[in-house]
Amino acid sequence: MSAHEVRDNFDLLMRVPLHVTAQLGGCTLTIEEILKLGTGAIVELNRAANGPIDLLVNDKVVARGEIVAVGENFGVRITEIAASR
Repeated sequence: MSAHEVRDNFDLLMRVPLHVTAQLGGCTLTIEEILKLGTGAIVELNRAANGPIDLLVNDKVVARGEIVAVGENFGVRITEIAASR
């Protein structure tokens, strides 16, 4: 394979969309509990409010970080890259 073909293949891969999720935490609720939720309801998660969040790519944890506010938008500041397995 020529260097040109490798570069073209790499360029093609760079445009593949991936599903990225910032996960604050989770919990388990019954259907009955979910149906009782309303505006202003608080759902307790399995993590501390000031704890790190997981950054997932295609449902696999790739990094951890902290929530940051940029104006009226929110983002994730990466503080740790997950070890590859």
